[in-house]
Amino acid sequence: MDSTSASLLQRLRDSSSTASWERFVRLYTPLLFYWARRLGLQDQDAADLVQDVLVVLVRKLPEFQYQPGRSFRGWMRTVLMNKWRDRPQARPAVPLDSAVQPSASPDEDPLEEREYRLYVIGRAMRLMVTEFEPTTWQACWDTVMGGRPASEVAAELGITVNAVYLAKSRVLGRLRQDLEGLLD
Repeated sequence: MDSTSASLLQRLRDSSSTASWERFVRLYTPLLFYWARRLGLQDQDAADLVQDVLVVLVRKLPEFQYQPGRSFRGWMRTVLMNKWRDRPQARPAVPLDSAVQPSASPDEDPLEEREYRLYVIGRAMRLMVTEFEPTTWQACWDTVMGGRPASEVAAELGITVNAVYLAKSRVLGRLRQDLEGLLD
């Protein structure tokens, strides 16, 4: 394992990387909670299940080997489903209708692929905003999300057009690094 890799999954292999673990937890806890609620669990039971899953992930992710073509999300959802099935009160408090019935296969996810990708990208970007200078972040945001020309953004922010392109490159490069292996 190359310890200088920027991939979040690879950084998690170093159990002493507190910042990477915090980033992972902030990124994925809402998704795990969503899945738990889709199983029909009440808030407290869903929170308990998410905590159980995070304990397993803390144990398993340091040895996890990402394999291209395999679904990290599917593996993570399988962990959640197994922990749910192992719970003595694995039956939901209210009957599940067919719209929220847990699927037999982790790849048959109630979150559509597009929703999942948008969720993870949006969540990662919200976590990254504090890691860049405000001007750098704004330049990237305005050109990528706002679809505005670099020259217009540069004039508004009082920076060069080249600085806008560099800002965009830095932010998007970091986003790619953080999401490497997470968007399968």
